Amino acid sequence: MTFSQTWLPFIYLYGVGGIAFLLGTLLIYKTKALRINYESHKKWFWVLFYGYFFYASVHALFIYLAIGSSY
Repeated sequence: MTFSQTWLPFIYLYGVGGIAFLLGTLLIYKTKALRINYESHKKWFWVLFYGYFFYASVHALFIYLAIGSSY
């Protein structure tokens, strides 16, 4: 499989999705729906970012394993 069949969709998914995620996070911060000085808001803020990068890394790992097993 080529780069455009494996990693390009991954980059698009997490790149465009990441931009939407960041814009949404910025929107809730600017409207004061998210208050970082609250302990529970701070916790959920980091849970959201951790979850995004966790799922992206698991997805990348599975793509890597799938490509490695195809040779």
